Amino acid sequence: MTALLDIRNLRIRFGAAEAVRGISLQLEEGEVLGLVGESGSGKSVTALAILGLLGPAARVTGQILWHGADLPRLPEDALRSLRGKEIAMIFQEPMTALNPVMRIGHQISEGARARFPSWTDRDAKRKAIAALEAVAIPDASRRYGDYPHQFSGGQRQRILIAMALINRPRLLIADEPTTALDVTVQAQVLELLRQLQGQHGLAMLFISHDLAVVGQVASRMAVMRAGQILETGPAARLLTAPEHSYTRSLLAAVPTLRSDRSQPLAKVG
Repeated sequence: MTALLDIRNLRIRFGAAEAVRGISLQLEEGEVLGLVGESGSGKSVTALAILGLLGPAARVTGQILWHGADLPRLPEDALRSLRGKEIAMIFQEPMTALNPVMRIGHQISEGARARFPSWTDRDAKRKAIAALEAVAIPDASRRYGDYPHQFSGGQRQRILIAMALINRPRLLIADEPTTALDVTVQAQVLELLRQLQGQHGLAMLFISHDLAVVGQVASRMAVMRAGQILETGPAARLLTAPEHSYTRSLLAAVPTLRSDRSQPLAKVG
């Protein structure tokens, strides 16, 4: 069976610095793949390369195949038609991803209108309110007219999820979607993503530095360090019996209730 997304020998260079060094990944229809590793390992750069958002300073080689089309070699107008409609992304920090002077309902409906220009303003507003209700924003029809600063951090993250899913994409890229949240809100957002993924049969690339978080949503994991994939496999196996020493050190660095708080956490290396 042909993979929904097939990355082959991807290399990304910024001048003399090589951020991604020949990685290969496949993502099947409806699968959740966790991409984990410490900050600076190349996870987010890989995600931005999929959507063609790296800019002219980046030199991308290798292949990123989507239905047989090599995304880095598509013209910009073809890529633009894919973004949001077939491949959507949730960014790390909602306060920088959302326009602070634009009402959130308009931000959600604007994306929908760009993909479906035949929709009327009324259609777009109805869809936006339905998207807010789907991510459990209370009193969505009233809050449609509120600004980002009027929502909590967890609610803003839910708004980003609504924006990403309103066009029913086939692939959702979630780039550290819970990093800025406290553990209670983090658990709520993860549960919401699990529910929505199951309801809509989404494929998801879930990016995080936290193996424990990824293990709650992903069926398969790829561990990345210094621009390379070190280990891939079922999430359950990587969390209980990792083969690579770096994966073991990542797990050892995660604090638990049994951790000796008088000792420093294990060093990742």
